[in-house]
Amino acid sequence: MSPSRSPLSLRARAVAWLAQRDHSEAELRAKLQRAQQQERQQQQQLDEDGAARRADPALDVDPAQAIDDVFSWLRSRGYLDDRRFVASRIAARQSQRGLAKIRHELGRHGLSLADDDAALLRGSEFERALALWQRRFGVAATEPREAARQARFLAGRGFGGDTVRRVLRQAGSGDALAGEAPAHDGPEASRTGPGAGTDLPED
Repeated sequence: MSPSRSPLSLRARAVAWLAQRDHSEAELRAKLQRAQQQERQQQQQLDEDGAARRADPALDVDPAQAIDDVFSWLRSRGYLDDRRFVASRIAARQSQRGLAKIRHELGRHGLSLADDDAALLRGSEFERALALWQRRFGVAATEPREAARQARFLAGRGFGGDTVRRVLRQAGSGDALAGEAPAHDGPEASRTGPGAGTDLPED
């Protein structure tokens, strides 16, 4: 690793990752920290093996400061934008995920939905859930076990209990689901076995 190349190492990695897809700041920071740690471990291994230590100013810079400098550079050029990341996540997930799941994913990145984005997703929740059901199943369930499987699938994708029941009624699976056991709203979709009820999350 030459001195002239070292200062650009983290920056080059960041640009390469952002060229592949948008990243949140938290996600990109975690990747850069891992890359930084790997480089230091490799240098330590060279030292332990008796290899000649090469002058590398980047290894003497405070790790957190080095990453902060990369982020400042990225922001100054518009390469990093959490609002753009949120928009890209919504576009990529809205046909496959409910509002709760999208919120959860963004939360893992330290981000949240704007009120207007949440309102739009909430307003289209039923239509998106029904379209997903049609792509995944397309045939109404006639047996309680199959109806419960369909309900669990939709609940697992982040659609609330009221939305799931409405979709199954619209699709013609509602009677089969009701035939297994009365549904109760709960914080999570539970696993359903023979003779067990199907708990669905609240909207």
